Amino acid sequence: MATVVSAAIWRQILSPTSGLAPALAGLGIPWLEDVNFLGDGRLALGAVAFINNWQWWGFLVVIFLAAMQSIEPSLYEAAQMDGAGSWREFWHITLPSIRPTFMFLSLMTVIWSFLVFDYIYILTQGGPAGATDVLSTVMYRAAFSEQQAGYASAIGVILALISAATVGGYLYLRRRLRWEI
Repeated sequence: MATVVSAAIWRQILSPTSGLAPALAGLGIPWLEDVNFLGDGRLALGAVAFINNWQWWGFLVVIFLAAMQSIEPSLYEAAQMDGAGSWREFWHITLPSIRPTFMFLSLMTVIWSFLVFDYIYILTQGGPAGATDVLSTVMYRAAFSEQQAGYASAIGVILALISAATVGGYLYLRRRLRWEI
């Protein structure tokens, strides 16, 4: 789903006048009566983070299901014959078998978290009072609103270095622990 469409839907869901909170308050949950998820500095970043993560959960679930279906069933049969319970099967068979997939998706989630600009800009534009500002929104504002190209470029370099360090750490762990992908 396009980010703009998704953000517009979530803006309506989280609306303080016609969204989910007033509807639930009308059903007898009074503490939701005055909640403004995108307008309260304490709740806004969490709300935007939830929406950003929500967008990727379907993709992550499909990848994890594919990884889990690729595990050899005979491993589970052998574990059951040895008397292993569900927890031991998960801990000693499922988890090690999907570890490369888990690590790859963890890396991608960290990288995608740097791309949260679109949701923040559409939903809050960095507000309220800068509560949802991240490096990408600060960079955008510096480059296009304040005409500070050098400052925006420096922020871009920092973002690139953080991404490179994350990927480098992943590659180091992959080589050190001999993970196959």
